[in-house]
Amino acid sequence: MTTLIANAHIISPDFELQHGAIALENGFISGVYRSDQPIPQADKHFDAQGQYAFPGFIDIHAHGAAGADLCDNDLESIRHIAKQKLAEGVTTWLPTTLTQPQQILLEIADKCKQYRAKQEFVKTPGIHLEGPYINSNKAGAQNPQHVRQASIEELHAIHAVTPICLLSLAPCQRNAIQLIAAADQLEILTSAAHTEADYTQIASAKRAGLSQLTHFGNAMTGLHHREIGTVGAGLLDDDLSLELICDGIHLSPEFIQLVFKLKSIDRIQLITDSMAGSWLTNGSCSLGGLDVIVENKVARLKKSGALAGSTLTYNQGLKLAAEYTKLPLTQLVKTTSLNQAQALGFSQHGKIEKGFTADIAILDTNLLPTATFVDGQQRF
Repeated sequence: MTTLIANAHIISPDFELQHGAIALENGFISGVYRSDQPIPQADKHFDAQGQYAFPGFIDIHAHGAAGADLCDNDLESIRHIAKQKLAEGVTTWLPTTLTQPQQILLEIADKCKQYRAKQEFVKTPGIHLEGPYINSNKAGAQNPQHVRQASIEELHAIHAVTPICLLSLAPCQRNAIQLIAAADQLEILTSAAHTEADYTQIASAKRAGLSQLTHFGNAMTGLHHREIGTVGAGLLDDDLSLELICDGIHLSPEFIQLVFKLKSIDRIQLITDSMAGSWLTNGSCSLGGLDVIVENKVARLKKSGALAGSTLTYNQGLKLAAEYTKLPLTQLVKTTSLNQAQALGFSQHGKIEKGFTADIAILDTNLLPTATFVDGQQRF
């Protein structure tokens, strides 16, 4: 089956082409064409009507969407989230857990395994295990009752059920460095999260294999002139990649501008950290069993008032990043798919280029998705 996306404003890393065409065949991009070049015949024809064509977004950190949460521990919730993510232009999603008992995490991993067997909506190559090996003083919206010390045995048990692509943990906790090294041997990406780690501890974790910082700026030690902490480590170390929630709530516009000014754009990854309250303006929902109130698109725990993930959709995060930084889309597109793909070892994702996976998001001039293609199939 061949598909031709015609009349597209193509946005790819360091590349832009108006009135371009993209040929899709057998799940891959078979060619990219200028308007003055001969266009191949195809079984299906999609007229992009001059709208943007981006590489499909990769959301490596999202717990839920539109009333459903991964920790509902329900296959239909995963399917609901995966379908909703398509409407954000997301083509690959890492279902993201929360701090839960081991048995619950194993059951959630099994539900993800069941979804992965078909993957009828977005693709899910594996999960993002956020917690339970975090610092309870920096738990945020995670349930401190289930926080525990790092366990290589538990990591292996979950990974045996469904692949763990990304592990977020607190390097300051007991046995964390050993777990980072063990994860590295399993080719699991590790990221610092919910931590009181100082700069020295982050440096030690990096030597063991740590390569990322989860929802940078949130639930971690801040920058101080005598101890630069986790935030300082992220800004100083050129090798560490940073997840950013660009909603203007978790991070101020000025903080986002600072990060983009000081950090190589090749080390920035936009995420949503979305939960069940995304796509809601006001209402109530849950996050890992904790009650959440959403008011004016801001989600907070009902009991403590702590920020409880975000209600951000992926395309909104890109739009706000563009507004805050004034950077061209041909640069920002690196933060929506290519950087994530390279970190995870997905060599054929993140570009609209011959030979790359045919994961494509069509967005209008307001960056609202109008169509999403996964492996060359239009699924939204």
